[in-house]
Amino acid sequence: MTQSDLATRGLVLLGCGKMGSAMLTGWLEGGLPAASVWVKDPHPSDWLKTTGVRINEDLPQSPAIVLIAVKPQMMGEALPALQNYGGGQTLFVSVAAGTSLTTFEEIFGSQTPIVRSMPNTPAAIGKGITAIVGNAASTAAHLDHAEALLQAVGQVVRLDDEGQIDAVTGVSGSGPAYVFHLIETLAAAGTAQGLPEALALKLAKATVAGAGALAETSEESPSQLRVNVTSPNGTTQAALEVLMDEGTGFPPLLNRAVAAATERSKELSRG
Repeated sequence: MTQSDLATRGLVLLGCGKMGSAMLTGWLEGGLPAASVWVKDPHPSDWLKTTGVRINEDLPQSPAIVLIAVKPQMMGEALPALQNYGGGQTLFVSVAAGTSLTTFEEIFGSQTPIVRSMPNTPAAIGKGITAIVGNAASTAAHLDHAEALLQAVGQVVRLDDEGQIDAVTGVSGSGPAYVFHLIETLAAAGTAQGLPEALALKLAKATVAGAGALAETSEESPSQLRVNVTSPNGTTQAALEVLMDEGTGFPPLLNRAVAAATERSKELSRG
């Protein structure tokens, strides 16, 4: 499937909330003609109405790709309208949390190529990371198409099997909330030590953003970067002795947090 094929046959976006809007922005900026995009959304935003895409119009007969970005609770109402696309001519890509490949296959048929993905909220600024996995009908080419589509909002990684997606949810899907909580608690700790609230928050935001960027771009491991900052018997070591405590520090706390999120993801997928 080429960009030309996608432009000719069309792309259907089912749901255009924050994630759908972020992806649509990336596609349009990447050169996909607005007239080649059909959006189904019961409450189109003012921004969406300015993009030139086809909003709530009759859908094309055989679109190249259907991307499902509706909330899980809306699946039952939204998907039946797409049943006629099952059979293998159209690739389905889902960014909806908690909806398994099996669920989609029950609607569209097991012969239909379906790719399930788990993005995260930094996709809104093109800094997300998305994990993908396909069903048995998905070929390497289908996964390539899905990856190219999702790269509009950040990095893409491929999973070995669908069972890994719950752990991905626990790490990167829910992970931004952990980082936001780190920022607010780091700022609160600075305020407790006498800093003005606004200054403490600015320091905390910039520190987390800068450290994250350094970790992503450096050839050194996060462990080595941590060592680089830690002078023997210095201030950082004093703090790390608290944070790295095997009983109460980050390691056991984050392990429990990610495990809890992973288990909840499994529960949601089971319905």
